[in-house]
Amino acid sequence: MDLQLESEILIQKLHELKLQKENILSRAYHSIELCRNLLYKLKKEIILHGLNSQEEEIDFFKNIKQVPLVQLIYFSEIHSLEIQFPKADKKAQLKFIKRKIKRLNRFFLYNIDFGQYINSNATHFDKEYYTRNNLDTYYIPTSNFYFQDPDFSTPRDMLLGKFKAYNSIVVYLDKRMSCIINNSNGKTFNHTPTEKITWPFTNSDWVEMVYALWYNGLRNQNGLSIMKVSQKLQEIFDYTPRDIYKTNQDIKGRKNSRTLFLDQLATSLLSEMDKSED
Repeated sequence: MDLQLESEILIQKLHELKLQKENILSRAYHSIELCRNLLYKLKKEIILHGLNSQEEEIDFFKNIKQVPLVQLIYFSEIHSLEIQFPKADKKAQLKFIKRKIKRLNRFFLYNIDFGQYINSNATHFDKEYYTRNNLDTYYIPTSNFYFQDPDFSTPRDMLLGKFKAYNSIVVYLDKRMSCIINNSNGKTFNHTPTEKITWPFTNSDWVEMVYALWYNGLRNQNGLSIMKVSQKLQEIFDYTPRDIYKTNQDIKGRKNSRTLFLDQLATSLLSEMDKSED
């Protein structure tokens, strides 16, 4: 099983659910189901075939497992929040949201050291945080999960998932609050969708650009993943990329320039600059 490909397919399915414009409770329910199914498949694969090295284990629990785990936590929290959300009374709705944000802020404050470790892209504790051999040495600092499967958990993989998911939930709550303040019935506005730009280049060009943006600093913004950057660009360009992780591996294996698209962009820009100076 291609573990990265499975995670990539999940992101595509979640994006399709979003495009179907279901109400948030229905979307959350179906998203939770997809995430749970993938986590079950990943667990079964790891138990049956294992991981070949410590580096592979760290990559799995720090990156690959995080894709379904973060989305599961996010949509589980959103589902719970929307079920409890006050149906009327603007003041009650705002109070409810502020209480939720306060709880999230307490979580970030309690785990401030780990948050700094994530945001700085540090790796010196990855062996202790993201391998299963250290479950007995490093306690699991999360009150909601008193037991975790030792075959499918590390001391910090769940905490990492919550940290990433909670960052997204803060954004969701901020938008929810803004809608309530600007619309007395608490419903969201029906914005006219922005017309997208056609992507006239290749799939490899897309992947090359996404990774270039990610490596050049976007990954430092609240732990943005490659898939998240790609999804953001899809809000601008009318294009659905394919096999992002696999394509990146193909790009790495190029015999000549591995940055063909970026080289082409730079050449075009410099050419137009030269023309304007003539």
